[in-house]
Amino acid sequence: MKWVFSYLKPLRARITAGVTVKVIGTVAELIIPFLLSYILENVIETNNVKKIVLYGVIMAICALIACLGNIIANRMAARTTMLFSTRMRKDLFSKTLNLSARSTDSFTIPSLESRITTDTYNVQNFIGMMQRMGIRAPILLLGGTVITMAMDKKLALVMIATLPLIFVVVYSISRMGVPLYSKVQQSVDGMVRVVREDAQGIRVIKALSKVDYENARYDRANLVLRQNETKAGVIMGVVNPVMTLLMNMGIVAVIAVSAYFVASNQSSSATVIAFMQYFTLISMAMMSLSRMFVMYTKCAASAKRISAVMEQVSELEIQEDDGRGDSTAHISFENVSFSYLGKKNNLKDISFSLKKGESLGIIGATGSGKSTILRLLMRFYDVGAGVIRINGKDIRAYNKEELTAMFGVVFQNDFIYADTIEENIRFGRDIKSEDIVNAAKTAQAHDFISSFSDGYAHAVSAGGTNLSGGQRQRLLISRAIAGAPDILILDDSSSALDYKTDANLRAALGAALPNSTVITVAQRVSSVKNCDLILVIEDGAVIGCGKHEELMESCLEYKEISDSQMGGAFLD
Repeated sequence: MKWVFSYLKPLRARITAGVTVKVIGTVAELIIPFLLSYILENVIETNNVKKIVLYGVIMAICALIACLGNIIANRMAARTTMLFSTRMRKDLFSKTLNLSARSTDSFTIPSLESRITTDTYNVQNFIGMMQRMGIRAPILLLGGTVITMAMDKKLALVMIATLPLIFVVVYSISRMGVPLYSKVQQSVDGMVRVVREDAQGIRVIKALSKVDYENARYDRANLVLRQNETKAGVIMGVVNPVMTLLMNMGIVAVIAVSAYFVASNQSSSATVIAFMQYFTLISMAMMSLSRMFVMYTKCAASAKRISAVMEQVSELEIQEDDGRGDSTAHISFENVSFSYLGKKNNLKDISFSLKKGESLGIIGATGSGKSTILRLLMRFYDVGAGVIRINGKDIRAYNKEELTAMFGVVFQNDFIYADTIEENIRFGRDIKSEDIVNAAKTAQAHDFISSFSDGYAHAVSAGGTNLSGGQRQRLLISRAIAGAPDILILDDSSSALDYKTDANLRAALGAALPNSTVITVAQRVSSVKNCDLILVIEDGAVIGCGKHEELMESCLEYKEISDSQMGGAFLD
């Protein structure tokens, strides 16, 4: 919870002002029963109408101050909470975007989503409640106790006797709440994961008539969540009924004792009336505190999950370059090995070198490690062994902004957001419209974009669902090359293109980006056959390396792939 205060500290002036107003309103509310008792004991019997009216006006003023004070303080609390939660969510979202790939894998995307949404909501609710009830309830509790002690110690002691029991109950149950609500939030993660997967695969689900199957899968996740919520709710739900029972027992005790005191002239009926009002206020305060304890358990569980993300330290630290690199090579892998889980190597002893402007093709079976090479090159993960260099410098010696600025990338499962085609290509960068058009022409996308009545201003739906597969790929390629990157990475980005369009694309790339080093991962031999260097990957190892003609002679696996796809012939 310590990190929460770092967000509240800049708002301390607002919080102080709100607390001050809240205190004034609550104190005014506390005065009302005392004034009533005083009027009944000392003013009514004088039959002085002016004095009665005067004290009545004072009570009305106190009631007005209490009302306005609470309204104003609550509005200020809402404003403060909004500023707090906005900044918290922003920082959490920013931290989530900057997590390393390994950290993201560890937390999982559904869990990160629920932390940004439901967990921040739980913390926000508690902070708001603390400002609204966390000030008022203690003042009513302590103030009411002090005033009643001053009015009649014996009756006050009867009332106070129930408070330790209530505290023990609330404290004992609240300690159980944090692990219970942590488990609830983990169940939320599971449900979010199912919803996320189904939202992304809705077309496949419908195409394969698996709606009922996915409904059953969601029901299982929902059932786990319901069971965990029920368990937490049942246990935490004990607080209010037990508190009500103890408070009612206290009221009964106060009434019984006060009746005896009044009958024996040890107390007055006016004092009893005031006591009942104070006891009501104290009861309300205790109920508020019990609600706060329940909210605290949720907040503490959520704050712990948020803190885990905020305090996550990236393992991708900047390191010193060893100065052993070959400055004539643009990209070089030197005996690189890597493992995702640390059990077995997903890449084994990968070595190759590319000069600036050269092209690399990577081909191999699904799961062979092709995309892993790209992730290591962009330093999504650090190598387990070996060195990757760009311009002769270890990539671990570059800062993040400097390294990522070198790349233009199209991944297998890239994303398109709901905006115009032009903005999807620009992607928040300072790129001129004419450069966007040129990039689209190079990517063979200009013709289909121009066919829309509004051209580059055509609105694209989230995920590009109103575009065909080939159109989406060409749009993404346009985005990658619009910034004229030093290194262009195409990860199976032409799978939806016909052979002619693919060939035209490769020819246009060579003309448009003559000084860029292009790395192409593909399933088609035709997409990599003209590369300066081709790597054939199998089970994380290089089993073939060279140009197309060399591999056709030296690598049986490559030749089999080529013959199976094109019968040994190619269309240029």
